Amino acid sequence: MIRIGILGDIGSGKSYVAKNFGYPVFNADYEVSKLYQKNRKVYQKLKKLLPGYIYEFPINKLQLSKAILENNSNLKKIIYIVHKEIRNKMKSFLKKNKNKKFVILDIPLLLENKINKKNDILVYVQSKRADILKNLYKRKNFNPKILKKFKEIQFPLAYKRKISKFIIKNKFNEKSVKYRVVHILKIIRDERNSP
Repeated sequence: MIRIGILGDIGSGKSYVAKNFGYPVFNADYEVSKLYQKNRKVYQKLKKLLPGYIYEFPINKLQLSKAILENNSNLKKIIYIVHKEIRNKMKSFLKKNKNKKFVILDIPLLLENKINKKNDILVYVQSKRADILKNLYKRKNFNPKILKKFKEIQFPLAYKRKISKFIIKNKFNEKSVKYRVVHILKIIRDERNSP
């Protein structure tokens, strides 16, 4: 199984690009959202750590946002609890898909949380700033202050781009992304099949 990690800015279209590979995708944002909606154990842990903020299940993202904005250490507390669960979900995903040729890891903190492995193939999604902002403002409950907090804990984009083997320029149209994805998969297959 070849692991492909998708890197890029928040709102650059990483999930969109990941889906275009046509192989199983582990989408950490989706898994986190499910945890907030369905996992009472995570709710109890967050409620205990953030008693003034988290007080109803399913977990309300506005309560999380308030906690993050009011105290810088709260984001780290949330990540600490959620990260353990996401790591377990990823292990299950990898086990379930161990016989697949490729798996795609769409994990915003892939590098920061040391989830990547040495042999992972990293693909950087590059998008224009205006397109990213347009994409972000479409999101429900988008808050620029929360975006800033998350950017503060992430590695610089220049570093992510530098260590990536491939770059996809996402113009937010399927044709350009699909073409580049097919090209990347061909290169990877050719490299793996060459003596």
